[in-house]
Amino acid sequence: METIAIFASGNGTNAEALVHHLTHIDNISVALIATDNPSAGVLKRAERLGIPHLIFPRKEMREAAFAKQLREQYHVTAIVLAGFLGLVPESLLQAFPRRILNIHPGLLPDYGGKGMYGDRVHKRVLEERCTVSGITIHLIDGEYDRGSTLCEVRLAVHPDDAVETLAERIHRLEHTYYPVVVADYLTRPDLPPLA
Repeated sequence: METIAIFASGNGTNAEALVHHLTHIDNISVALIATDNPSAGVLKRAERLGIPHLIFPRKEMREAAFAKQLREQYHVTAIVLAGFLGLVPESLLQAFPRRILNIHPGLLPDYGGKGMYGDRVHKRVLEERCTVSGITIHLIDGEYDRGSTLCEVRLAVHPDDAVETLAERIHRLEHTYYPVVVADYLTRPDLPPLA
């Protein structure tokens, strides 16, 4: 059984899409939604969905006790980032090797890195007059928006796109593909068990 923690810093639409999809997958459960933002909209979603939540300061996330709490108190075996804006520390990477997934609202590596999230990505895509954008779902490592790519989905950028219209279409891709890729990855027979 894979038990996941969803980390989010904002509104939580991807977190909600994940919960809706993953609760219907055998051998996967959502243990909690965790956030570093006490005013994040994802907290209201967690309450409405009946998912326990955890609010934590980022500095606490770097401590070994945080990973221990996730594993022992919540029985977490994987972490799924859904609009989480912090850099995941080495302590969590070691506690959950190849078991922390992220979604990025652009094509990596060209439209990623520190400070490249949400509308900032779409704005840059439009400023550079790109004809293609998309999403990248990947495992994470110790740098922003790096790690092995699991799935990339592209879409055409329309000549009349604004940040808002491109963001809306990217969100639809995220909500459609992220839950499926997460479920597929965590139910792979070759995924090593968490030590």
